[in-house]
Amino acid sequence: MPERNDSILVVEDDADIRTALALLLRSTGYAVSTAADGAQAMDQMREAGPPALILLDLMMPVMDGWQLRAAMLADETLRDVPVVVLSGVHDLEEVAEALKAVASVPKPVSFSKLRSVISQHLPAAG
Repeated sequence: MPERNDSILVVEDDADIRTALALLLRSTGYAVSTAADGAQAMDQMREAGPPALILLDLMMPVMDGWQLRAAMLADETLRDVPVVVLSGVHDLEEVAEALKAVASVPKPVSFSKLRSVISQHLPAAG
């Protein structure tokens, strides 16, 4: 597998949210790639290498966020990639902790909160 790259991988099945997050992050200088579900995310990571950070939705078709995180934790090349969970689940902090995520941001996502969380785990963009 290639070495870790410097991008943020947005894994979100809602195309509008995925596109908006990618545009906002790119506008602040981050390199961004996107995936519509966990299976696409795994394929991308196998091809392009682990990202610097993953923004992970939980409720997705094909392979949901829980399944993706379990697959990542079982893979020594992916287990240490920082994950920020983005979700509307009511027990978000507990879910994020169980998934060994570095942080969680509730939906609807506050971009200022998201940027603050990202800046704690990645060097400043652009």
